[in-house]
Amino acid sequence: MGKQKLCLGLLIGTITGGLLSLIDRDVRNYATEQMTTLKSGSSYYVKRPSEAVKNAKDAFDRLNTTFTKNTDSAITAIEQVESSLERFTNKSDREELNNNL
Repeated sequence: MGKQKLCLGLLIGTITGGLLSLIDRDVRNYATEQMTTLKSGSSYYVKRPSEAVKNAKDAFDRLNTTFTKNTDSAITAIEQVESSLERFTNKSDREELNNNL
C-alpha cells in the first residue's frame, strides 16, 4: 500500500512539474524540438526494424567489450594491491621475527 502511494505521488509530481514547466516559452520550444527529433528517429527505425536490431546489438557488444576491459583492469589493480600488501606484510613479519631473536 505504501509503495503504491509513493509511486503514485512520484507520478503525479512528475506530471505536474512537467506541465508547470511548459508555461515557459523556451521550455515549450525545446520540448517541441525534442519530440520532433524523437518522432523522426523512431519512424526511421519503424521503417527499418532490422537496422534497429543491428544497432542495438552493436551497442550491446560495445558495452560488453568495455565492461570486460574495465573488469580486467580492476582485477589487475586489485592483484597489484594484494601483491604489495603481501610484500609489506611479509617484510613486517620478518622484522618482528628478527627483533624477537
